[in-house]
Amino acid sequence: MTPLMPTFDDFCRSGNLSVDPETYELENAAIARNARLDQALAQLAPWANRDLLDVGCGNGYWLPGYGDTARSVVGVEPDEDLLRLAAGRVDGSPNIEVLAGSAEHLPLEDASVDVVHARFAYFFGRGAERGLQEVRRVLRPGGVLAAVDNDWGWGDFASILRMASTGNATIDPDEVGTWWSTQGATRTNIRAGWHAGSAAELERILRLEFPGDVIDRFLIGRSPTSQLSYGIALFAIHM
Repeated sequence: MTPLMPTFDDFCRSGNLSVDPETYELENAAIARNARLDQALAQLAPWANRDLLDVGCGNGYWLPGYGDTARSVVGVEPDEDLLRLAAGRVDGSPNIEVLAGSAEHLPLEDASVDVVHARFAYFFGRGAERGLQEVRRVLRPGGVLAAVDNDWGWGDFASILRMASTGNATIDPDEVGTWWSTQGATRTNIRAGWHAGSAAELERILRLEFPGDVIDRFLIGRSPTSQLSYGIALFAIHM
């Protein structure tokens, strides 16, 4: 059963998943088909037979995959509607639970998890110190945080980011990288991609992430394709 939702004064709804969970589901599937991100996470912050926390788990897309090999999995999400979807997805999974919370308000005991993953959910530089402090609190000695962000230096997605002026495009990637460095993080760049089910599906995903006029300009002169090259910056902090 989904717990009663507390109120988080610092909570802001996402501009993609909260708006259109169905399309964001397709986006997650497109990332999963490429598999390079999962492979990198498994090497850098392995979760087999360990206790994992997924910060900002959204509708829980990644939780069952974690639960296949992890000892236990906790998904934390502040959006009531998404939390309900996540709870339904993992209903009946004995080693997975979802809890109301956020990076700044983790409903876990001190030193209670081995691995924290945050996929495009948080930790985008200055201002995220409070959430990072909470993550450090719940990680055990020897634990690791792995946070997934966009790499502006490679791929089609980076090209679109540079064309846009809203959403993630307002983030200064150099400032973010400097911030992570001051926190003691390492950075791994992954040349990955999206493998959508069709060209129309990929366009639908892109229009969720960016304004329509930006995608119109990006698509001019391009042949229809179901694939997009996508650079990922994976930041890790070891305890």
